[in-house]
Amino acid sequence: MAKTNKELLFLYSENARVRIRELANLLKKSPQRLKYNVKTLEKDKTVFNPYSVIDYSFFGLLLFKVYFKGGYVSEKNKNEILQKLREHSYIVSIYELDGAFDLVIEMEAPNASRFNKELRKITNSIPTLNNYKILLNVVTHIYPRIYLLKHSSLVNDLTGKFGKDTVIGGDRRIEEFSKNETAVLHNIVLNPKTRLTRLAQQTGMNIKTANSILKKLSQRKILKGYKNLIDTTSLGIHKNRLFLKLHNLSQERENQLMEHIMKTPEIIQINKTVGDWDMELDLESFDKSRIRFLTVQLREEFGELIETFDIMEFYHYHKKTFLPNYLLEEFKEEDKK
Repeated sequence: MAKTNKELLFLYSENARVRIRELANLLKKSPQRLKYNVKTLEKDKTVFNPYSVIDYSFFGLLLFKVYFKGGYVSEKNKNEILQKLREHSYIVSIYELDGAFDLVIEMEAPNASRFNKELRKITNSIPTLNNYKILLNVVTHIYPRIYLLKHSSLVNDLTGKFGKDTVIGGDRRIEEFSKNETAVLHNIVLNPKTRLTRLAQQTGMNIKTANSILKKLSQRKILKGYKNLIDTTSLGIHKNRLFLKLHNLSQERENQLMEHIMKTPEIIQINKTVGDWDMELDLESFDKSRIRFLTVQLREEFGELIETFDIMEFYHYHKKTFLPNYLLEEFKEEDKK
């Protein structure tokens, strides 16, 4: 992939709402050419599934992960299962791994009891999904894909537009939302790329009011951005998830570990969890040996903290969002009142 394309890929994956005019100013390219390039990325599904980054913890939700093993025997069977899972109103993410687990779903629910009831519905309707592990996701740190800009002369200009660390989850005070705010959230989750004129029409507000609500949701750190997924396979990017079981973890050493992670461009996300392991690290690189090097380096520098580790290839996302459909339906009903 050409250098300019990597810069475009970085910007468009980090901001799904970016305007062509802004891209042209940043990349010093003609708007016409960039518009064509963006349409090509979308047509080829190099970028896909735009989503709004929303901190679900402000809504009193918990995020549970379910790792399934051996849930399907054929591609047709897999597609049938995926379709059923996509329709489930508590599932926010679906993706495939290659390793000890085949399929992962992420579910958001107000409590463990509701999660358990919904998981039982899933396993009862899809009996082959009967071998699984459950994790509670405590907090997620999302980092921009700086590795895409490794050889870019614009690295400082481009990375300066994005925060180094977007934090989702954790210990949050549950927020209250007005009718107008839930209307905006409902629409911006369903269509993250919708323009202000369309958003105003859909919510029955004027453009100024809709824009003001979006800004206030961002200022309250509830709405934290708009991203696109990228097809790492077609781009020749190796994507892996590293699973760590930790012990002897002091606050000082944890801070050092987090600092090391933030300084590693190939680490694009970490999840702190409760369950069979304590931390998940998602790594991406064009060089497969680079991922191995980073894994070995992590074990060498923090060996006394790592009790056990495992690594799996991250294959493909089938769904990605940050608020469940059942909550969006509640927003919709409130809007009708």
